[in-house]
Amino acid sequence: MGARVVEHIYCMPKEEVEKPEFNIEQLFGSKTRVRLLRLMLDDPERAYYVRELTRRIDAQLNSVRRELKNLIDIGILLESEGNILPEEERGKPKKNDKKKYYKANANFSFFPELRSIMKKSAILSNKSFVHDLEAKGKLDLLLLTGRFIDRDDIPSDVLVVGTLKAEALQESVAAFEAEIGREINYTYMPRDEFYYRREVSDRFLDSLLVVDRVVLVNNTDLEL
Repeated sequence: MGARVVEHIYCMPKEEVEKPEFNIEQLFGSKTRVRLLRLMLDDPERAYYVRELTRRIDAQLNSVRRELKNLIDIGILLESEGNILPEEERGKPKKNDKKKYYKANANFSFFPELRSIMKKSAILSNKSFVHDLEAKGKLDLLLLTGRFIDRDDIPSDVLVVGTLKAEALQESVAAFEAEIGREINYTYMPRDEFYYRREVSDRFLDSLLVVDRVVLVNNTDLEL
């Protein structure tokens, strides 16, 4: 059985990386608003409490509350009351313990278009992630796949190949997660390990390379 044909591969040229970073906050007027939209439109079925949102997007509570109100007034988000935790995770019920929670409004008139914009902006705004990694070590390959291309069945969202210390890489990933408003699954391989896995047709690595992907950096001698 032949390998799956890759239909959507985007390779960011070096000159594109060196251009001023695309800043969607200038379009939407608020970094907190953009991070909320990225998080909540990425998984529109998921509901969040306000303090969870504050933690996930690394923003001030008052700023999150203000932007939630704005997005609810527009109709992009919905507000409800109740308990969104599974029964086994709930604490002892308290009298009048009703918390407000928020989720995306899939019936919003421009929901598909707005979700597409948020996903594309997450890719276009990753130049700071590239520069941060390059400043901390040698970067041979950086590609995005998985949830960046709406594929939950792929085991990793980001593949990093190079020479980087684990702590430095984790710091860069944490900053990138805060920027795009959600957690990511990432895989790191030293250059030698990457080439060895390519040579032996490692099944895990192949699962990342034979699907749609966004190639941000490729300093290897391989055509990807």
